[in-house]
Amino acid sequence: MRFSPQHGSGAMSPVTMSAKTIAGADVGKFFLDVAIEPGGRTFRVPNNVEGVTRIVQRLQQHQVTRLVLEAVGYYGILLSRTAAAAGIDVNIVKPNRVKGLREAEGGLAKTDRLDAGLIARFGLLMHENLRPLPSAEAMRLRALSTRRRQLCEMIAMEKTRLKQAFDADLAQSCRDMIKTLEDQRTAIQGEIDASLEAKEDQRVRRDLLRSIPGVGPVIAATLIVDLPELGTIDRKAIASLAGVAPHIAQSGRLPGKAHIRGGRPCVRVALYLAALSAVRCDGGFKARYQAMKAAGKPSKVALIAIARQIVVVANTMLKDGRAYAPVDAASGRAP
Repeated sequence: MRFSPQHGSGAMSPVTMSAKTIAGADVGKFFLDVAIEPGGRTFRVPNNVEGVTRIVQRLQQHQVTRLVLEAVGYYGILLSRTAAAAGIDVNIVKPNRVKGLREAEGGLAKTDRLDAGLIARFGLLMHENLRPLPSAEAMRLRALSTRRRQLCEMIAMEKTRLKQAFDADLAQSCRDMIKTLEDQRTAIQGEIDASLEAKEDQRVRRDLLRSIPGVGPVIAATLIVDLPELGTIDRKAIASLAGVAPHIAQSGRLPGKAHIRGGRPCVRVALYLAALSAVRCDGGFKARYQAMKAAGKPSKVALIAIARQIVVVANTMLKDGRAYAPVDAASGRAP
């Protein structure tokens, strides 16, 4: 089902009520499929400089105000940056939300052209769910942060292999690889720290975050780079983005149970590690953790509650521009 004018009733659909023209792009390795709404115009071009130039010209010709992409990976960087440089507002949407619109419309077929139209309609109907395109610097910092996590995972795997090595030469090979990976990790972390140090606002945010018990330099950098919304939205939204908000599932007479899900896994892991450290020091979180344990809460549930409290406190601190005080730990809510 497509949203369209309801003939004979005088009622207009959400699409025709909008005065803006929006484009959606389905990004592939070899081709870019673009749809313009309202109107349903679609076209395909090669994913290269010439093709991207043609897209921007077409969008300007149709007075498109916004371009929506599902994600900006390697294949979408050229289009997103060129469109942004041309003055077009580039936004990103989560693929699962676009999929939800397809299911709501009752669509079964899936092609690149249909996906482009679906993305465009989503941007037209649900613009409040779109995210702005990160700056080139922010994207680079996120890529560095991702690479650091990848190196940490490889180091952990090599350490496991070292424990299982039965030959001296194999063990030395593992040690050499661990050393190489650790050097790479240190270099990338240094580059992230230097980028944050170079900007006063980021430096201030980092120092405020580091005043929270359990939040060290790496976790502070992760929160700044991978959770840039920190300090700009409300406590419930930031907890949900961080992946530590409980979401209830209840039906009929069955009692509802709340579980954390969604959000950004890398941020959730960072907050969980921060909670592990925070409950071991006297900064306000230890007493709260012990109180939850005494009340019968399982350890992991209590730790997630502390992780949620840390991100909520951090959100308030950055919003108010003040450092952590132990009294902040009393403002959290138990799960």
